[in-house]
Amino acid sequence: MQLFNSQTLGHRQSMVVNAQLQQAIHLLALGNADLTSFIEKQSEENPFVELAPLPRAVADRVPSSSSVRASGGDDWDRIGALAEDPGPSLYAHVTAAISRLDLSADELAAASVFLDALEPSGWLGQPIASIALRAGLSEDAALVLLSKLQSIEPAGLFARTLAECLRLQAAERGILTARFGAILDNLKLLAQADLKGLARACGCKLDDLKTDLRALRALNPKPGAMFETYIMPQRPPDLIVNQAEDGWHVDLNRSTLPRVLVRAAEAQAVAERCAETTSAYVGERLSVARWLARAVEHRNQTILKVGAEVVRRQTAFLEGGAAHLRPMILREVADAIGVHESTVSRVTSGMLVATPQGTFPLKSFFSAALSGSAGEGPGSAAAVRHRIKQLVQAEAADDPLSDEAIAKIVSTEGVVLARRTVAKYRDMLSIPSSSERRRRAVVNGQI
Repeated sequence: MQLFNSQTLGHRQSMVVNAQLQQAIHLLALGNADLTSFIEKQSEENPFVELAPLPRAVADRVPSSSSVRASGGDDWDRIGALAEDPGPSLYAHVTAAISRLDLSADELAAASVFLDALEPSGWLGQPIASIALRAGLSEDAALVLLSKLQSIEPAGLFARTLAECLRLQAAERGILTARFGAILDNLKLLAQADLKGLARACGCKLDDLKTDLRALRALNPKPGAMFETYIMPQRPPDLIVNQAEDGWHVDLNRSTLPRVLVRAAEAQAVAERCAETTSAYVGERLSVARWLARAVEHRNQTILKVGAEVVRRQTAFLEGGAAHLRPMILREVADAIGVHESTVSRVTSGMLVATPQGTFPLKSFFSAALSGSAGEGPGSAAAVRHRIKQLVQAEAADDPLSDEAIAKIVSTEGVVLARRTVAKYRDMLSIPSSSERRRRAVVNGQI
């Protein structure tokens, strides 16, 4: 065997991802609000970068409330119509109520421990033994204080269980009869929609339960939730779609779009007054500022290209709603506008687009294709999920559609669908099974 060294020559292509390229890639996934924060941070580090003041919203850039319908009640332009004064929080309300209970100093100190254990639902989130230990009380003394705290309106606050919460409200309304109390003691049977078993447990006939069950449904299982006034703000969209005489148009939301101002004149003045070493620093900072301005402009143009291609492919959705959403994947859009698939993925991951159908994440327009029936084109998975939701909403309460029945209906409409696919999509939509839907209908008195 002979051993010897050899050298071979070859060519290969590679890309070095430097810091600036990484930053440019990062900009593609930033919405307008995040981009504004990023530019502000850069302006703090670079004296020649300035965030241009945002212009006032232009009326013809923003869809009117008549042209943009709310989607699920979360349309971005509806947020301004919310009440400006939401009222006190649960914590503030209970704190004020405790101060009016005429408690001793020791009881007030212990009440603060109960207050710390109060959850947003209005229930106590800790066992009474644990609260008593932290408050320095015996368990009996803690129970006495708890009964005083449970007198605070609305009834049901400081309850330890669902049954106790409903019992406090029933007592406050004067409907806590022996039979009503027996229902509360057997809520597990009610949750299982076993009304016959519940009637036996309460020692009454099935018809006698109907009045009590109607009264039970009128109670609030989470009385603290009425104080949850904080609403996560829906940020303005990054893209706006409008219909004109010559078709659909997509534009950047100029009312929130930040711009980078490069302070070139100030940089030149500083360089002329400073030494050579300082002048080199000024040149480097100015170069970074100019690169940032170009990167932001490239980001805007890329977002606009992606948005325009998505709108071009989804005109049926814009005109007819979610049932007309076409199947579309990232690669199709990437090939159409001449960019890499990962670029489209980054752009769509964080952008919101306002359309006549509502405001949606740009990512929601992408959906896999499902095979169609003979003579039919492929269907969109998102459109099928929307159809399943429609069918469930329209079904009879006493005869809910099974997964098999839904699959047959959708298949006759042109998209081949298996029962297991219906079950998967139903889980994605948080829709319970047909048996569970019927059980809930029984409990809610719909049957």
